[in-house]
Amino acid sequence: MEAKHGNAHRLIGAKIAYCRSVRGLTQSALAERIGISSGTLSRIERGQYWQSLSVDLLLDIAEALQVEVSAFLHPNELD
Repeated sequence: MEAKHGNAHRLIGAKIAYCRSVRGLTQSALAERIGISSGTLSRIERGQYWQSLSVDLLLDIAEALQVEVSAFLHPNELD
């Protein structure tokens, strides 16, 4: 079953992956910084972690990547 807002989750995940790669971080390195498994981060980046993607987790990811959380939510923020 896909989340009601599956496209939004995929967009958020893609933006997280983009920010991570621009900063030269591996999934493992970012996952360690925010206290989650690299498998969980992989699912987030693919837009497949929609059941438990919390605001707190998004804030932790944004902080670790040194971006505003709004960058993940606005379609053209990182473009």
